[in-house]
Amino acid sequence: MLVHKDQYEQAVAIAKATAQGIKVENPITAEPGSLGPISNGRQYQKIQDLIQKGVSEGAVIETGGLGHPEGLDKGYFARPTIFSNVNNDMTIAREEIFGPVMVMIPYENLDHAIEIANDTIYGLAAYIQGSLEEAKSVATKIRAGQVVINGAELDFSAPFGGFKQSGNGREWGAHGFEDFLEIKAVIEPVEQ
Repeated sequence: MLVHKDQYEQAVAIAKATAQGIKVENPITAEPGSLGPISNGRQYQKIQDLIQKGVSEGAVIETGGLGHPEGLDKGYFARPTIFSNVNNDMTIAREEIFGPVMVMIPYENLDHAIEIANDTIYGLAAYIQGSLEEAKSVATKIRAGQVVINGAELDFSAPFGGFKQSGNGREWGAHGFEDFLEIKAVIEPVEQ
């Protein structure tokens, strides 16, 4: 999450409180809206390794961290984790963690935010919050396969897929449908 430097401390406090309010539970007995386990042991370990790497590189854990949530000592349950004091040179800012971990990076101005957002080998999705006109302008400059503005609902008729090392091709919508077609080209001679 990129946050303007003037709002950074407030945003970190809000993120921390939000993460602390997330219930991590066994999905068999869970309440709606709770967080279940990570999909497999390999991914769980990747998340744990990246959390440790974040600490080693100087990021600050605001809440969460290594290990299992309280009361869930078996399975691949991870603690919702918020990192502050992060910069874009850190591993946790540059990797796709795919777990309940959020890194928060301050920026100086919109050009700086766009520079940070695009300074990655990945580009799956981006989320922008702000005035609609400004957000639409920023969205055109972000190198991601999908940009969601102001919490808009997902639209399964819109194509979904990444840029750069976040993948080729698209799912959903007409573009995703085309992956399942066999297109034949028949080329005839041109009469002269």
